[in-house]
Amino acid sequence: MQDHALPEPIESPMFAAALPGHIRHGFFTRKGGVSEGIYRGLNVGLGSADDRDLVVENRRRVAAWFALPLDRLATVHQVHSPDVLVVDDTYDGVRPQVDAMVTATPGIILGVLSADCGPILFADADRGIVGAAHAGWKGALDGVLENTIAAMIKLGAKRETIVATLGPSISAANYEVGPEFVARFLLRDPSYQRFFAPSEKPGHAMFDLNGLTLYRLTEAGIRSDMLGLCTYSDKDRFYSYRRTTHAGEPDYGRQISAIAVMEN
Repeated sequence: MQDHALPEPIESPMFAAALPGHIRHGFFTRKGGVSEGIYRGLNVGLGSADDRDLVVENRRRVAAWFALPLDRLATVHQVHSPDVLVVDDTYDGVRPQVDAMVTATPGIILGVLSADCGPILFADADRGIVGAAHAGWKGALDGVLENTIAAMIKLGAKRETIVATLGPSISAANYEVGPEFVARFLLRDPSYQRFFAPSEKPGHAMFDLNGLTLYRLTEAGIRSDMLGLCTYSDKDRFYSYRRTTHAGEPDYGRQISAIAVMEN
């Protein structure tokens, strides 16, 4: 079993400039975990077929990076929905089927898992309110980003002071889709043609999920940026569902992106 030091997540330049010390965040890579084989590294996916004890240890290491115990790491059963959970002191570790979380409670880590879909972290530093969303194409199209913002505002956040960062996700250069996929988007909004580029495969297109995500955040009135890191092309640092599928591997790991309001 691997035995590394604590993980070293990537921080957002926007967050680093905008967030005070009482809000901590990180986009975690595979580095610093104990899983082996096809899951090598920091696989936190309870839904994977990895050894559960190793996954739990990886999750404990994520929580430890925040200097918090494992039972303060809140994750959910992600189902590509637009639904958002409000997490508070009553959090008991149950993982409902939603794809985003928000909290105003210090000492709780909000973590979203990904392996090509977009992990988005949100924060209103002035009011100590944070959020985390998992947005693949379906979640982004159906409103998970806007719903996360609305849930933060309901807790007391202000739209004009919320910032968001999109973490590692699949790039347009590696996201080929078929004509039915394109048609679904254009039926929703013809202007979404801008997020598709011609593919070498007839009738197919390359889809810019990152571009769609940032567009939806901007349209929602939120200042946002992205790390610009592709999960598919960087095997050493990131898990990727699509890369695993193309390689014919039986399963894949999940990385985590997380944020917390720290206790004083």
